[in-house]
Amino acid sequence: MKLLIVGCAGQVGRELVRRAPADWEVKAVDRQELDITDHRKVMSVVSEFRPNSIINAAAYTAVDRAESEREFAYLINSTGAENLAIAAQQVDASFLHISTDYVFSGDHEGCYVETDTTGPTGVYGASKLAGEQAVAMACKKHIILRTAWVFGEYGNNFVKTMLRLAKDREQLSIVGDQFGSPTYAGDIAETLLAIAGQLKPEDERWGVYHYSGYPYTSWAGFAAEIFTSATKHSVLAKSPSILDIKTVEYPTPAKRPSNSKLDCGKLLKKFNIAPSDWQKALENIGAYHG
Repeated sequence: MKLLIVGCAGQVGRELVRRAPADWEVKAVDRQELDITDHRKVMSVVSEFRPNSIINAAAYTAVDRAESEREFAYLINSTGAENLAIAAQQVDASFLHISTDYVFSGDHEGCYVETDTTGPTGVYGASKLAGEQAVAMACKKHIILRTAWVFGEYGNNFVKTMLRLAKDREQLSIVGDQFGSPTYAGDIAETLLAIAGQLKPEDERWGVYHYSGYPYTSWAGFAAEIFTSATKHSVLAKSPSILDIKTVEYPTPAKRPSNSKLDCGKLLKKFNIAPSDWQKALENIGAYHG
């Protein structure tokens, strides 16, 4: 297996590099080594390495800032993804692309399945949806993996923010009316690598899949689990109390989906991959601290 990992400096990208099988030939690039918005450069790197599979972990993820940086968000999340997909198609490589729950409006009852109608409410979600559509058009052998509420040891995320704030505050106000699935970055990486390893030239399992954590919870519920684990493992001496607030009490430039619950049944059926156990991932909470 020859694997090209794009976006190797991010939360999922670093886990992909760390967890890739030792007997695979892996080339990992970050934004300094490969500007995915440069079509000519992308074609050059891919045609020279000629991977069997490309995993795209590069993305513009600043949800609120995207509202004022629309062109930049689309350039990375849509044009960049399309460039990689075109290159994958040219060398007959499979292309695995990470997307997001933000492609949905969040007003759906129950859990979202892959075929539910999309309807992003902000620039970030719209740019990621445009990327999905571009990838599907450009590369036949594509896997689009939608995920949500990503956290891990690397980069900035909700777990690290909660631990930092908890050191200085006795009470934290956390949104309790947005529901979804925390998803451990290491599990996303393992899932992408497992899919890449399973795929065959004649495979017919291409398309869109959902992969996120279980059980579903709210941001306030997620915070409570973080603090419970942190005190259990002596990362925090004491848990702050949580004031459960509504979304309208915490306004942001970009609207968040009130329901981000993703149904992961298709991935389990097609690839035998179960949802992420995010509570288990919090057992290593000391690694997120500092």
